[in-house]
Parts: sequence; C-alpha cells; structure tokens
Amino acid sequence: MTTSISPEGLMAVYEALNWTPTGKVAVKLSTGEPPNSNYLDPNLIKDLVQSVDGTIVECNTAYGGSRAETAMHRQVAEDHGFTAIADVDIMDAEGSLSLPVGGGTHLTENFVGSHFANYNSFLVLSHFKGHAMAGFGGAIKNISIGIGSAEGKSWIHTAGNSKTSPWGGDQDAFLESMGDAGKAVSDSLGHGDNIVYINVMNRLSVDCDCNGNPAEPDMHDIGILASTDPVALDQACIDFVYKAEEGGSLIERIESRNGLHTLENAEQIGLGSRTYNLVSLD
Repeated sequence: MTTSISPEGLMAVYEALNWTPTGKVAVKLSTGEPPNSNYLDPNLIKDLVQSVDGTIVECNTAYGGSRAETAMHRQVAEDHGFTAIADVDIMDAEGSLSLPVGGGTHLTENFVGSHFANYNSFLVLSHFKGHAMAGFGGAIKNISIGIGSAEGKSWIHTAGNSKTSPWGGDQDAFLESMGDAGKAVSDSLGHGDNIVYINVMNRLSVDCDCNGNPAEPDMHDIGILASTDPVALDQACIDFVYKAEEGGSLIERIESRNGLHTLENAEQIGLGSRTYNLVSLD
C-alpha cells in the first residue's frame, strides 16, 4: 500500500507484488459512464498499462446507458482517454463464453465476454468506491460484474435466474453470486496465479463509476493498495473506510446493501481470505 496516488505510486505497488504476467496481458478497468463518473485517470495508469504491454478490456452494460452497445462503448473509451494509451477490447462484442463455477453458492457457470479466452494474464485495476446495488465496488465486483458479458451481468444479478434482465433478484443471492463469478474467473486463470489486483482509493463517492452523475465524495483520498488476493484487498479497503473520520456516508451505503456479505461469502467459497498483512511502501 502507498498513500502516493500517482503513476509512480501505482508502479511501486505493482512491482511490490513480484508478479510477472505471461502471454497476452489484459488490463481490466471501468471505462466510466458519461458524463461525470469517477473512472481512473488514463494519465495515472498509462505507465503501468504500457509497461506490461496491456490491452485494456471491458464488457458492455446490462442496464442501458452509453456503454450498452459495443460501438457506443468504444466511443466512451475514446472520449475518456483510454484508447490514447492502449488498445481497447470490448470483450463481449462477439457474445459470451461460459466458465465453470467450482464450489459456488448459486452459480454453476459464469458468462464472460468471449474475448476473455484471448488473454493469458489479467491485471485488474479497480477504482474503489460505493455502489448503489452492491454497497461498494472493488476487485471482486470488477472480476465478476466487470468481466461478465451483458448477459453474464444479468445472470449474476439474478443468481442464475435470467440472462436478459438484471432486475428483481434477491440481494444476498446477488452478492454471493458475485463471489461465484469471481471464483470462476480466478480459477480459470491458473487458480489465481495469472491474475493480480490493484485498488485505487481516490474520489471515494458513495456511487459507482457506472453512475454518470455520482455524488461528490465527502471523504479524503486514501491511497493505492495491491494484492494477489481480491478478498484480502477489498477487506483492507473496507477497513480503511471504517477507520476514516469522514467515512460515514460510504459506510452507510455499504451497510444498507449488506455489502460486507460479499466478502464473507467470497472467503467461504475459497476466492480468498479476509485476513491480510498490510505492508506500507511509504
């Protein structure tokens, strides 16, 4: 972890993981919903993305908006500066790929963008923040909902009951299904060997980057954290929010959606551990 939210800080936490990607590298992030969402600044991530020769990858949304269709989504990626720093691949432009879920709570398969199969290693860059439905969004959300195709997103939201509509599912079943989907992704990437995670804790709004007009953050920036374990990483970020004097709004958002249950269940099914050691690079 570093408090330096800068290209240098981002490189430092990445290098501290002592992880070397193999083959073709995907960099998973959110391109951000227009017009004013808090997506990661391309200037912050450019050096790291280019150092791993990464392709920025995303999938289309299931709720409409400006990123529901591939052509529009590509335009958003360009407008937000991502195509200027790397190639961008909308992974479900040609549909879905089914991944098996081993030991999940609800799902036995997970639908990701079909281009997922084109990559050997994943670097997951997440902007940590609140979320209207999940309570918070971090690494687990980015590899489940984020890597899910449009139909895969509906599948997760409804705990395997619909591929066409994300609405109307049970809340805890949705949170548990995010862990199921994340485990399918991790297991398919060498059981976690070929995927690492970085969470950037800045612009800590109660709203997600899928919201084009998010609430203005009312707490200070915290830093950048990285791990090979998405559960540990998200737990550490949650702990920082709870320690922050001005974290009340975000804590209320998390608790009102039972967001911590995502971590409880993800640990239970073996996606990762909520226990961690925090190593400061400052």
